[in-house]
Amino acid sequence: MCGEQTKEIDVKRHSAAHILAMAVLDLHPDAKLGIGPVIDDGFYYDFETENPITEDELKKIEKKMKKLISQNIDFEKSELPINEARAKFEKENQKYKVEIIDDLASAGEETVSIYKSKDFEDLCRGPHVENSKEINAKALKITRLAGAYWKSDQDREQLTRIYGVLFNTREELDDYNKRLIEAKKRDHRKIGKDLDLFTFSDTVGKGLPMLTEKGATIRRVLERFIVDEEIKRGYKHVYTQDIAKISLYEKSGHYPYYKDSMYSPIEIDDEQFMLRPMTCPHHYELYLRKPHSYRELPVRYAELAKLYRYEQSGELSGLMRVRSFTLADAHIFCADANQAGDEISRALDLIDFIAEKFGLKMGEDYWYTLSLGDRTDEKKYFKDDAAWDTAEDILRNILENRDCHFTEEANEAAFYGPKIDVQMKNVSGKEDTAFTVQYDFVMPKRFNLVYTNEQGEEQETIVVHRSSIGALERIMAFLIEHYAGAFPLWLAPVQVVIIPVSDKFNDYGREVLERLQHEGIRVELDNDSETLGKRVRVAQKAKVPYMLVVGEKEMTDKTIAVRSRDNGDEGVISIDDFVKNIKEVIK
Repeated sequence: MCGEQTKEIDVKRHSAAHILAMAVLDLHPDAKLGIGPVIDDGFYYDFETENPITEDELKKIEKKMKKLISQNIDFEKSELPINEARAKFEKENQKYKVEIIDDLASAGEETVSIYKSKDFEDLCRGPHVENSKEINAKALKITRLAGAYWKSDQDREQLTRIYGVLFNTREELDDYNKRLIEAKKRDHRKIGKDLDLFTFSDTVGKGLPMLTEKGATIRRVLERFIVDEEIKRGYKHVYTQDIAKISLYEKSGHYPYYKDSMYSPIEIDDEQFMLRPMTCPHHYELYLRKPHSYRELPVRYAELAKLYRYEQSGELSGLMRVRSFTLADAHIFCADANQAGDEISRALDLIDFIAEKFGLKMGEDYWYTLSLGDRTDEKKYFKDDAAWDTAEDILRNILENRDCHFTEEANEAAFYGPKIDVQMKNVSGKEDTAFTVQYDFVMPKRFNLVYTNEQGEEQETIVVHRSSIGALERIMAFLIEHYAGAFPLWLAPVQVVIIPVSDKFNDYGREVLERLQHEGIRVELDNDSETLGKRVRVAQKAKVPYMLVVGEKEMTDKTIAVRSRDNGDEGVISIDDFVKNIKEVIK
């Protein structure tokens, strides 16, 4: 079953998913149909077949789809009583459609919509094109196969997922293919291996990355950068534990919402503990250690917090999707809605500042999404319409008054309040939610997070949740791809490589090495027995910002010959001048 789509191209992609099902049924009449939704740039459909669908069949399936599109097939919608629809798909032996219908019946639905194209009928909300001639077959491509568990449940059947892309024009498809080629070059998993930044071990476990000394250097620079900047802005950096009793997450309400992505409980002294999936309740307990006055607020607790969440094996992806990560997290305890609004603005100022340092542009590389709640869904969202109205108005006004690009999304809020999601575009052009800033009027009630106001009365706080840089692992992956491994000087794991012309200049090379190390510059000495040319190529391949070549003349004059990754040969200068220049660039 497919969800409603609104954009014109998504309607075409939705329709193409049905044509994909038609093509597969033509080649595999026994196929059991799963779901076929629209995704970024295209669509997919899930199938269960007696004989496995192979990569070799993809071209045949694409050819069949294009032939079907050329037949000007009409899409016709009809409504069926839910019992009739169930009987129909049960008769056709489409067990997954029957299960979807049963789920709809349990939710109180009395009718379902069916879309017919030629002899093919599918359970679907729509909408669809009126006729397949609206789809440009030249802008269609079937891209790949993957495995997918039914309903994302590893205990259920594994289906075959076929992915496709569709655009309005052939030129857009060509641009997409070019982006794919560039994305493969910039893939952080490939670059991370080439530059020896991180690794995984099946013995350690899936989704648990280990950083090499170079990867750890990048992470350490990021950590120092964000902690120092947050402290400048009035945050109190704290440490809390990676483990806590389940009752803490039951109290916060996270446990029922997130338990499927939490690790299994750990039994200790007849009590159940969990590896923490979030920091919020830990910071609440820290706040509760003593009374607070209005004079102290806002209180800003920040932490580089190690978190643990279970991601399904098929969703793990390098450093982007892992099972253990470190979040640059913070919780700000505010006196009222106005103060909360000010703190949210300050949090966005910090995010914009960090983005600028990374060379990211608002509206191109990142933007904001205002995620709103559904007042009718009391199971998912806390029931307090007035609080939702206030919070959503505050966030909307903040975004409207900033020089920023933002969109609004319904039903995407956290259960305890609306949020601003920081969206980033990766090298494939795909949009990812990197991290969030959230307005929370629920947790203060559950944890009795209060302060003494000016009248000496107890008053409830409002909590702002925010991340400034997101998960360190994910931002590392994003930056590896953004820079294609050629990190700016301040972030490069090795900033300088010293290359003596021959062995007899190694001592002078070590002298330069020690001087640069003393100045806090990340430097290595390459005194391998290889030729000078080969050692220069090794440094270039490692994307080191500066190579310093030293020989007879340099040793005599106490100078260095500077070669830049970005500008090539920069001439011969004194060590003092080089140190002064490089430290200024780093600063």
